[in-house]
Amino acid sequence: MERTTIHLTVCFEAPFWIGVYERTSGGRYEVCKITFGAEPREYEVYEYLLQNWRQLRFSPSVRADEDADKPCNPKRLQREIRRQLRDSSGIGTKAQQALQLQREQSKQERHIRSREQKEAEKQRRFELRQAKRKEKHRGH
Repeated sequence: MERTTIHLTVCFEAPFWIGVYERTSGGRYEVCKITFGAEPREYEVYEYLLQNWRQLRFSPSVRADEDADKPCNPKRLQREIRRQLRDSSGIGTKAQQALQLQREQSKQERHIRSREQKEAEKQRRFELRQAKRKEKHRGH
């Protein structure tokens, strides 16, 4: 049976209130960042989620840890934390890493889109110059 978990965390990041919406389904983890203006009330957050569910842009899915719910020996947990800090490969929470991945992908898409626009503008100018040259050589 497939298990789905959903978490919504609302916190204050000056000057806005931010909602981090996390969902885990089928062994995949996705996250979405929602920006609220003033401090939202519970019913406002719930209403926002109901109305804007389809417009939420989730990060690309990453593999989720299945054993995160199981209780762990405190000493083992301490050793794991120390090992991760020493390796420095896992900087930030899983949500932060997923949001960073989403930012990088949108940055690449924006870069590709702007490059295509520049090339299209360059081609348009070239064709305009060619048309002017032809017009000059047409004769009287």
